[in-house]
Amino acid sequence: MMQKLPQEFLSRMEIMLGDEYAEFLQSYGKDKIQGLRINSLKCDGKAVFDEFDLRPIAWCDSGYYFNGDDRPGKSVLHEGGAFYIQEPSAMAVVESMDVREGDTVLDLCAAPGGKSSQIACKLQGSGLLISNEIIPSRAKILSQNIERMGVRNCVVLNQSPSDLAKRLKGVFDRILVDAPCSGEGMFRKNPLAVDEWSPANVENCKQRQLDILDSAVEMLKDGGVIVYSTCTFSKQENEEVIDEFLQKYEDFEVAESKFKFCDGYNLEGSKYNDELVKTNRIFPHKFEGEGHFFAVLKNSRETVKSKYSLQQSKADLKAVKEYKVWQKENLIVEFDANLSFGQTLYAMPDGTPRLDGFKVERVGLQLGQYLKNRFEPSHALAMAIGESEVKRVLPLDKQEAEKYLSGQTLDANGIKGWALATYNGVSLGWCKCDGAYAKNHYPKGLRKQ
Repeated sequence: MMQKLPQEFLSRMEIMLGDEYAEFLQSYGKDKIQGLRINSLKCDGKAVFDEFDLRPIAWCDSGYYFNGDDRPGKSVLHEGGAFYIQEPSAMAVVESMDVREGDTVLDLCAAPGGKSSQIACKLQGSGLLISNEIIPSRAKILSQNIERMGVRNCVVLNQSPSDLAKRLKGVFDRILVDAPCSGEGMFRKNPLAVDEWSPANVENCKQRQLDILDSAVEMLKDGGVIVYSTCTFSKQENEEVIDEFLQKYEDFEVAESKFKFCDGYNLEGSKYNDELVKTNRIFPHKFEGEGHFFAVLKNSRETVKSKYSLQQSKADLKAVKEYKVWQKENLIVEFDANLSFGQTLYAMPDGTPRLDGFKVERVGLQLGQYLKNRFEPSHALAMAIGESEVKRVLPLDKQEAEKYLSGQTLDANGIKGWALATYNGVSLGWCKCDGAYAKNHYPKGLRKQ
């Protein structure tokens, strides 16, 4: 690994770290650190604790290190969204946002969805989360992870930050800018990132990061918070970006984070060094995690006026009627079926901005489809509800759950009608039961071979 690291990168790190440089180099000879985060939207974590040997992560109450020999990604609980496999350092970023229930939050560079799902756990179904990703293929992955984690109140968009800023002025209480970066902090975890590194790419990333922050400022409410983060060590992409940001936006300051890591570095000649020291650096030789940087940017201005239109409720009346019949027969919880695209019906979150002209991957909770005078529930609905919210549950043991995930028909155990298939209390999907057999409705594209 050491032979692969670019000499220019190593020279810069030696200057940056001084006496700590040797210890930093030694961290590359250690195993990568692995973590997962319990999804409080779907479970309390007991089943996850029973299955894996976990150690708590100090800066995230729902985060845990797992043993390198474990393979949680192959677990039934992973398929059910009971947890999200996430790099431990990355968990610190959302913890620093101070998200509160009822907030309107934007995750501006959101794929693959780890930080968005962490924000959703903070919101607990209240408020609104907009998760945006500019690259279409990554936006689809983001949407799939939002579904797997059972998030009800998220709109997933595929837009450039500048396009969003044109229409969403002063909307958000909290904005996360997990900026595209040169990825130096991921060299130990992902050696392929080394091949993409160059000084020119570092500088290109810096300019892109500043542009994204400009868009974020336009979309922030008065008194709101932007959290800027990268997974790189470069001062250009970290302290220099924050320094230029503070020069441009004098009504912002760097706020202290809940958990303090290493201080940010001073910059020669900067008048904001008292602010830069309040930014956070996570080094792999100091903490059990990969390289990360983040800064909590709070504004105090009173000049931005909210300017956006709400998405109007517009749903096919026949589809809504059939859904309400189905809901009464099968659910204990109620959802407001207030939006439809074609024959697909959604429960759109309160406060959703007008979406005309946006590339929309997901708008709240997909309830299902109106097909030939009947309603068929979506997999997203199954993933977003629990055993206490449905009238029929088909609890499965591990062997049965694995059969379910491969698409096999199961015993209905006398159940008739739509039933929620669950494993250790975690919802997996729908079954249509006739008393003897449970017809499997797990999506074909997700089935295990």
